Amino acid sequence: MLSRLLQFVKEHQADIILLIGVILISLLSFAAGYIAARQQEKEPIKFETYENSHYWSGNKWIIS
Repeated sequence: MLSRLLQFVKEHQADIILLIGVILISLLSFAAGYIAARQQEKEPIKFETYENSHYWSGNKWIIS
């Protein structure tokens, strides 16, 4: 059983190394994107209304 596994690994060594490389690069890219997104977190936009505005009739919206 172990000899069959070793034989399989020897036959497909290049493909196994390529697969491991692709997985590691994918994980590294995901981690870098996650860290960059966490650093760019901003406060969400808030909408406030002022009902007694003397500039226009109706509500005045303030975006902050």
